[in-house]
Amino acid sequence: MSDMKTNYECFTVSVDDGVAHIRLSRPEKRNAMSPSFWVDLPAIVRDIDDNARARCIVISADTAIEGQGGERPIFTAGIDVSMFGGNELGSDKNHPQAGAAFYLEVLRLQDCFNALEECRVPVIAAVHGGCIGGGVDLITACDIRLGSADSYITIYEINVGMTADVGTFPRILNHMPEGVVRELAYTGRKMGAEECERRGLFNTVLPDEAALLDHAMAMAREIATKPPLAIYGCKRIINYSRDHTTAEALDNIAVWNMSMLLPQEMMEAMAAKGQRRAGNFSELPKRKLG
Repeated sequence: MSDMKTNYECFTVSVDDGVAHIRLSRPEKRNAMSPSFWVDLPAIVRDIDDNARARCIVISADTAIEGQGGERPIFTAGIDVSMFGGNELGSDKNHPQAGAAFYLEVLRLQDCFNALEECRVPVIAAVHGGCIGGGVDLITACDIRLGSADSYITIYEINVGMTADVGTFPRILNHMPEGVVRELAYTGRKMGAEECERRGLFNTVLPDEAALLDHAMAMAREIATKPPLAIYGCKRIINYSRDHTTAEALDNIAVWNMSMLLPQEMMEAMAAKGQRRAGNFSELPKRKLG
């Protein structure tokens, strides 16, 4: 896996030592999710996955805001409000096709974050500052969430007369009690990092941005040392088990291992551990495109 670095309107992407780092890079716009965000993010994630470019993904944000030194940092302000005035979400409601067009557009936006959940490698969200509206949709689609002490989330849509529709509700209920989710949805209040950790949304809270990124990258590098095919199996089975009965999940695990368990990978893992060296594991196969 060769090192690479690529710039997009909303992101900076780099891959180093088996870890892909996707960084939101529009701090001057509070990392609002502009039209290009919804096109580029799934394309970036699927390119990493399809071409086996990395063994783990970290998503963070450049939260520095020039000229506003005292302002609380923002991980992302959510959907760019300009999208509500254009063709993306601002269709004429009196047009007979408006409802169907809006429905298709929401499905397209949902697919952006589905890409995070569906990719074969784990995704770690490193949240520094405010994670607002669509940002909650984003981080709940990730495998692991870490936060800085000054981070917070808010299901902000209720404050602008909307129902969150890009993925928050079906996913956040996997992490927090229903009553708490209802409170956040109905009030739009901010939930700080400590409460996010206590409620189960954040795995860990770190004191500041530097510690947050160090922890996220160290975790990603640790994941990158493990057998990629086994990590893929873990992610797939965890997702399947979450959405199915115990009996169905047990059968699925048995079929998965019947098909995918590699004795040579197990032997290499044990040998590497005994010899205190890095394992020499097979990469995920590249997906055939086209």
